[in-house]
Amino acid sequence: MDIEEEMITDRQSYKDYVAQDLKAYGLSRVGFYDYLWRDSLRFQLRLRKIEYFHNTGQSRPLRRAYCFLLEVVNHRLAARLGFTIPKNVFGPGLCLVHHGTIVVHPDVRVGRNCRLHPSTCLGNHNGSPALGDNVYIGPGAKIYGNISVGDNVAIGANSVVNKSFGSNLTLAGAPAHIVAECGALEQGVFPSSIS
Repeated sequence: MDIEEEMITDRQSYKDYVAQDLKAYGLSRVGFYDYLWRDSLRFQLRLRKIEYFHNTGQSRPLRRAYCFLLEVVNHRLAARLGFTIPKNVFGPGLCLVHHGTIVVHPDVRVGRNCRLHPSTCLGNHNGSPALGDNVYIGPGAKIYGNISVGDNVAIGANSVVNKSFGSNLTLAGAPAHIVAECGALEQGVFPSSIS
């Protein structure tokens, strides 16, 4: 499996990322209530804006200053929510189900449509994991090492994934093993709008 290096590169890709992220939350647009009360969504939308400015505007001093300000404000929110999520790790369609400890190493790469629950860690140990598209990561899961996980994979709660797996699987246990030959899409863990 080869995970493409996908990231926000221009204004259109920024808009596409935001649209896919909103779909993952079951929204078509962000209302005042959503932005005010959904802290995870507010963090994520600000993270996408930071990625946009970081990837496209480093040469302009005002953009650099604005990006720095956004990072400071988002870092404070991340600390309150328990998030350690760096730039340019997740593809479009990320859904942070709710706040709680989420730790992600900057070298991790995750494809499109990842649903990520709290108390999870995507870490580095002699390399970082690469996860495909349509991956569900249950509460308390730990994923680490120089491994790859294919597309359409559901990783159960409190699983420890430290070896590579293919696509269209359900994983559980510590260490993780295959418990079903069907993936996240078949189990209905994503909103119907992304399938």
